[in-house]
Amino acid sequence: MARAETTQQEALIRLGASTAEAVAKVLEMFLPDGVERGDVSVIADGATPFTHLPYNAIVASVHYIDGVTGANVFVMTSAGARALATAMGAGPPEDAEDDQLSEFEMSAVGEAANQMLAAAAAAISVVLGEQVEISPPDTRVLDHPDEAQDLFGKSPHACSTSFTVAGEPCRLIQLVPSAFVVRMARALDEMSLEQGADGEPSLESGDGQGVGDGAISLTDALQHVSVRLWAELGRAYLPLGKALDLPVGAVVDLDRRADSTLDLYVNGLCFGQGHLLVTHDGEWAIRVQSLVTPAPSKLAFAASRSQHQ
Repeated sequence: MARAETTQQEALIRLGASTAEAVAKVLEMFLPDGVERGDVSVIADGATPFTHLPYNAIVASVHYIDGVTGANVFVMTSAGARALATAMGAGPPEDAEDDQLSEFEMSAVGEAANQMLAAAAAAISVVLGEQVEISPPDTRVLDHPDEAQDLFGKSPHACSTSFTVAGEPCRLIQLVPSAFVVRMARALDEMSLEQGADGEPSLESGDGQGVGDGAISLTDALQHVSVRLWAELGRAYLPLGKALDLPVGAVVDLDRRADSTLDLYVNGLCFGQGHLLVTHDGEWAIRVQSLVTPAPSKLAFAASRSQHQ
C-alpha cells in the first residue's frame, strides 16, 4: 500500500526534531549530564509560540536571510543561562545581584548559543538538501515576555521543543517559512519512495524524533559550520590605566617564551597545542603537536578569568 503524502504537521515535527537534536548535542558538550530534550510541538495557526516565557529570560536567536522569513530562538531562564555559563568556566561574580547575569556570563552564553544555532541551521540544511543562510546570532535579556512577539514577529508556521538544562526549563522555538515546510515534506516523500522499495520504513514511528536511520547525522549537520580558529602564544595582564597609557613602540612581556608551545582554540574552546613555524612561502603556520578532548574548562575566557583572579 502506498504511503500517504507527508502532512505539514509531520514535516514540521521532523524539521523541529532534527534541529533540536543538533542543539542538544552542542549543549551536551558543555553539560554532559545536564541536558534533556523533550517533545516537539507544532504551534496552532493564529497562536503565538512565545506564551508563558519567563521574565528576564535570556534569548539567543538567528534569523534566516535567504529570502525567507523565519528564525531559530533558544529561550533560557536566567538560572539556566547561569548554569550554562558556569559549566563553561564563567561563574557568577561575588557581587552578582539576584538573577542578573554579568557581562562575562553573557559572553559565555553567547558563545554557546553561537555554536548551538549554527548547528541548528546546518541540520536544517541537511534536511532540506540546500544551504540555509542565517544572520549573526544575537543574545539578549528580555525584561518582559511580551517583548518577544515584537522582536521576532510572526511566521506562517512555528514549532517548539522543550529542553531541561541543568534542571531549568528551556525552549527552542522555530519560526518556519512555508518554503521550508514544502521542501521538508517533499524530501520525506522522496525518502519514503526510495526506502519503500526495500520494504524498510522510512520514518521512525511514534515519537517524531528523527527522519530515518542515517538521514540526519550530527557529523553531516556540523561539517559545513564555519568556526573561528586561532593560536595563542602567551598573555599579559595589566591594569586598565597602564594599558591605556602604553605608548607606540612599547614592549609588553608575555608569560611564555617564543619557542614555547601554542594553545589552539576553536570558537574559544582549547582543543590542542602546537609549535609556531614559517612555511616556504614565508607565511606563519602551526604544526599541531597534540589534541585534547574539548572540555568546558578549557574555554579561553574561562582560562582568562581564572588567571586574572
